[in-house]
Amino acid sequence: MTTSAATDRARYDRATAELDAPLAIVDLDAFDANAADLVRRAAGKPIRVASKSVRCRALLERVLAMDGFTGVMSYTLAESIWLTRAGFEDVLLAYPSADRAAFAELTADPKLAGNITVLLDDPAQLRLIEQARAGDERVRVCLELDTALELLGGRLRVGTRRSPLRTPEELAAFAELVHTRPGFQVVGLMAYEGHIAGVGDTVPGRPLRSGLIRLMQAKARTELAERRAAVVRAVRRVADLEFVNGGGTGSVQTTVAEAAVTEVAAGSGLYLPRLFDNYRSFQGRPAALFAQPVVRRPGVGVVTVLGGGYPASGPAGADRSPVPYLPAGLRYESQEGAGEVQTPLLGSAADDLLIGDKVWFRHAKAGELCERFEQLHLVAGDAVVATAPTYRGEGRTFL
Repeated sequence: MTTSAATDRARYDRATAELDAPLAIVDLDAFDANAADLVRRAAGKPIRVASKSVRCRALLERVLAMDGFTGVMSYTLAESIWLTRAGFEDVLLAYPSADRAAFAELTADPKLAGNITVLLDDPAQLRLIEQARAGDERVRVCLELDTALELLGGRLRVGTRRSPLRTPEELAAFAELVHTRPGFQVVGLMAYEGHIAGVGDTVPGRPLRSGLIRLMQAKARTELAERRAAVVRAVRRVADLEFVNGGGTGSVQTTVAEAAVTEVAAGSGLYLPRLFDNYRSFQGRPAALFAQPVVRRPGVGVVTVLGGGYPASGPAGADRSPVPYLPAGLRYESQEGAGEVQTPLLGSAADDLLIGDKVWFRHAKAGELCERFEQLHLVAGDAVVATAPTYRGEGRTFL
């Protein structure tokens, strides 16, 4: 265990000494340092904070109070409405919605319609909103560009499957369609390059794979920069764009280098979950952790903690499991892994743990941790300085 890790563990244990695990914390010193690093990498362009990676109103407010962060990128229309009613402004819904009741509410309320921008990429989505309308408020629209890298004439695709709109002609035609429908206005364009922003380029112990990822990402960046610029030019001939959003935590510094991009999105980099460890371009500090109590000592070199089987979304695999973090040197029992009600942990560090001691874990993803806990204990130095409800703790489950 390094000195800094040992110091952090001691701080967290002292801060939560009177609190029983399971519990979750956010280290505010690390959170603020990660935010500052995102701003540095954004090089003057505003960062729109991705709410799904935070899922705590108090922490969204904290980061939006910092210079360099402007606006929210939300993940459901119900969440967008809730945040707007809570005082958040400039909310971009980054995923299409089929929530008819929420669209009825949006189109009948000037405050909601003026602050929320919804994402569209299909004429059927337009028709759904038209059928759901309960008022005459104008709907602010953002179009989404498919960013995937296509090779071998399209036979090989690298990237997330999101928008069906890929070419300048397709985006411009859809913008024209939206323009012809009363009550809609195209104000933005977004393009999330997940194969760059969400894929680490340094895989531990896999130098060949790491090299292939870097080659892929270099080609993808070049291809996307050219195509995104062409798309923006084409859409601007049809619509007056207020913003062009791109990127994510892992690509902030390369995305902002594109002149066509006016803002970037980021969220996971604030908590720094384990999936963001393997990047050459930046390093952060783990800020969001959860603790499980030691409840058994089955033998030498092994302890058992209560539960902790919190897998992240995405393809099933070891990288989707939480990782034992503090004390350093603990690992899962290969036959059990992270269990629903018990998790055996192996390693010499286990022999120094007593019943009731805390083992600190990092989740694989950022905001998904907040679906497991109703509150986050906010730690500064070696004290809990506040306790903030997660979305779940406020009775809000938007997925």
